[in-house]
Amino acid sequence: MANLDSIVSLCKRRGFIFPGSDVYGGFAGTWDFGPLGVMLKKNIMDTWWNYWVEKRDDIYGVDADIIMNPRTWLASGHTETFADPLIECKACHGRFRADKLAKGLNESVTDAEFVRLHVKCPTCGQEAWGPIRMFNMMFKTHVGPVTDDSSAAYLRPETAQGIFVNYKNIVDAFYPDIPFGIAQQGKAFRNEISPRDFILRDRECTQMEIEYFVDPEAWETEFEQLLKETDDFLENEMGLSLEKINHLEVDAKDRAHYSKRTVDFMFDYPNGEEELMGLAYRTDFDLKNIEHESGKSMEYRDKNTGKTFVPHVIEPSIGVERLVLAVLADAYKEEPIDGKDETRTVLKLPENLAPYKFCVSPLLKNKPELVEKAQEVYRMLKDKYTFVTWDDSGNIGKRYRKQDEIGTPKCIVIDFDTLEDGTVTVRDRDTATQIRIKPEEL
Repeated sequence: MANLDSIVSLCKRRGFIFPGSDVYGGFAGTWDFGPLGVMLKKNIMDTWWNYWVEKRDDIYGVDADIIMNPRTWLASGHTETFADPLIECKACHGRFRADKLAKGLNESVTDAEFVRLHVKCPTCGQEAWGPIRMFNMMFKTHVGPVTDDSSAAYLRPETAQGIFVNYKNIVDAFYPDIPFGIAQQGKAFRNEISPRDFILRDRECTQMEIEYFVDPEAWETEFEQLLKETDDFLENEMGLSLEKINHLEVDAKDRAHYSKRTVDFMFDYPNGEEELMGLAYRTDFDLKNIEHESGKSMEYRDKNTGKTFVPHVIEPSIGVERLVLAVLADAYKEEPIDGKDETRTVLKLPENLAPYKFCVSPLLKNKPELVEKAQEVYRMLKDKYTFVTWDDSGNIGKRYRKQDEIGTPKCIVIDFDTLEDGTVTVRDRDTATQIRIKPEEL
């Protein structure tokens, strides 16, 4: 696996991901997706939606607003508990997450535990720390023309609450059989103390979440089923090696306040093992709190048994940027070129995720007859597959290297033999082998 610097360099050089506000010197914790990054990200999100929503009969999609009634975050507990341990160096006034400065610490770290480890400031090297305090990560804003406490609102820190506030609407409108799920994709905002590791931890992210509503007596069976389906999605839809994914049963002291069981899917990123996504059993925490805050019943009546209860919830939750980085890291390869004393960089992306499926080229761009035929093949493939690119810059070897780096599975070259027999050269990204075939047979 490549180091993180190599991936960051490729992403900027080839137009996947740029530093946010780069022309102004950047803005910490923000990243802009370029043309290829947008296509990769969209393919990942579309594949997720197809797998979990479109192919199933038991999961419904919603798209809730980013700014919600502030009572949402009172009911969910975010106003009180959505916080990270902040510590400040008194020497250089740098601010950091205390639990990320030393191994073995978690979000419940105390001043005494921190002092005992003799942690030095990563900026100035001093050991002059102030007390740890909890820092709420929600972005605060104001709605309307008046800026006071009555107009205060927040950018949502998660997409999950947009699902929970629509639970009753879905039940009333569709009355689905239980178990059933509600899915949402969308932006979430977290005022991270110390964003780091490229797009792994940033202040604006895209989440894909499902809240799966179950009979409380059946939660364990449904949890295990979702665990298996998540592994299947990551391996067979995202192309990730399961050898690089570890299921971590999260201890009670480290779980979110709403969870009675959480399994974190840990991935071997270039910078070490980090959380890719989580599967959490949220019990009836959210619906009960909404019921209490709103005064409206969240009970569900089973149409088959007549039993009435507030459903419990299992949540598969994944950050798109973390998944993009995992896909890039797993696909990134540096390989020797046969017969040459050099290597090539190649992104072995799954074909369903690759920004382009084909690249079409004339062997020589100064031969009108080759260019005309290549454009004909390009238009045919573009109409058929949409995700097709054109490249006539440099020699054919340089074009192959470029397409390898951006993950294009097949390069189609129109040469003089094409004008004779109608066949084209098809070069495979992963093996670099070439075959001849008629373009309509692709």
